[in-house]
Amino acid sequence: MTEDRKSTEVARDTAPLSAGLRVIRVQGKILDGMVMTLIFIMLATLLGAIGGLIFDYVAAIKLLYESVGSMSTVAAHDLIKMTGQHLVSDVLSVFILIELFRSFSDYLEFHRIRLHVLAEVGFVFVLREVFVGLYANQLNWQDLLALGGLLAVLAATRVLATRFPPRPHSSQP
Repeated sequence: MTEDRKSTEVARDTAPLSAGLRVIRVQGKILDGMVMTLIFIMLATLLGAIGGLIFDYVAAIKLLYESVGSMSTVAAHDLIKMTGQHLVSDVLSVFILIELFRSFSDYLEFHRIRLHVLAEVGFVFVLREVFVGLYANQLNWQDLLALGGLLAVLAATRVLATRFPPRPHSSQP
């Protein structure tokens, strides 16, 4: 009886695929190739962003070293504050790129976009805006309230996505 089952499975595996299944498999391979290309682009972008961050840091140290001695205390403080704001914004932007890179990698591994990963990307993006806005003293109470509401929605989405994961498919192509 097991031989009959094996011969049936072999016959099913070697049977010519229907045109629809061939199209779906080709589409899946094309999408995988596109996602792999995007992952390499994101990796190059991430490496460039880290290199740019290092370059900005070195340039900021040189600028501060050259300028602080010849400036007044208030002007030096303003220059340090402005340089710090720029560096904080750059570092947080790199974290956003890291989360996006992770979401592309997860798509390639699981062949679906995982909602809780997207919620985490949203968290990082919104928190970047909050940190940059607070550091620069540019957020008013309405902006903080709106961003807080957005964070609450993202938190609820992430909790629901992890609490109720999607059911696995009955058949995989």
